[in-house]
Order: sequence, then C-alpha cells, then structure tokens
Amino acid sequence: MQVAGVPNFERFFRAAADLDIDKDDLRRCREFVNRKIADLLIRAEAVAKANGRDIIELVDLPITKGLQESIHQFERLDADVELEPVLERITTWPQLDFGLSDETQEQLHVVAGGLCLALARLFPLIDPNVKNPQTRQWERAFRIFDLLL
Repeated sequence: MQVAGVPNFERFFRAAADLDIDKDDLRRCREFVNRKIADLLIRAEAVAKANGRDIIELVDLPITKGLQESIHQFERLDADVELEPVLERITTWPQLDFGLSDETQEQLHVVAGGLCLALARLFPLIDPNVKNPQTRQWERAFRIFDLLL
C-alpha cells in the first residue's frame, strides 16, 4: 500500500471504531476487502447470467441491508477522512467471464468502503476492550464475514 494512504486508514479506523491500526493491519484490511469484493462479484456474475446478461450491473451485487447501511455510513464518514480515493487505487477484482458496467466499476470502491466500515465496527463486538486488533481478532472477523458474505 502506498504510504500516502496510511494516515487516511488510520483516521478512518479511529473515527469508525476508535481503533489504532498499523501497517500490518492495513495489509490485512486491503486483502480482506479485495477478497470480499471478489466474492461479491462472483455471485453477481451468476445473477447476471441468470438474468440473461453478460455485463454485471450494480444491482447484481448481493448487497445486504446491513452492508448497504455501512456503505451509506462510510460515505458520510468519508467526508472527513477521505479514504475513498485510496480505496479507488487499491480495490481490485478477479478476472471474470463477464464485464462490469461503468456504474459497477465506479461504485466498487464505495462498496469497499462499506466493507471497511463494517469490519472496523466488528472488532469491538468481538472484543469490547480492543484498541489495536491482533491477529486472533482479525482471523475471527474474517471467519465471521466468510460465514455471512
């Protein structure tokens, strides 16, 4: 991750869940977000195919009510922390059989922001005393998301 994005992530995690993170945490977060974006796109590709399209539209993404709320909260919070431009640079997705619509491509970094917000807010639920998530807490958070998303 580019050093320029580190302060943005630090401010974001502090504002979102009063957490202190380091560069290892930022790497974990980036990997998590890109893995979850890939999972969402794989499901979206199946939805597009079932609907007779070869382009993945934004509505094809399996966005739950909770994730949608996290996306909206991210957009409000991001006005202060300016994480969205960083997410634009670091959000990736796998090679797919179907293409992405322009709207889908433009909004994936906002979905990534919602995932980051949900992740940050999960840590205090896993451990109410956490200030600096450790490997054990990151692994628990990943397992929870893998079960649900």
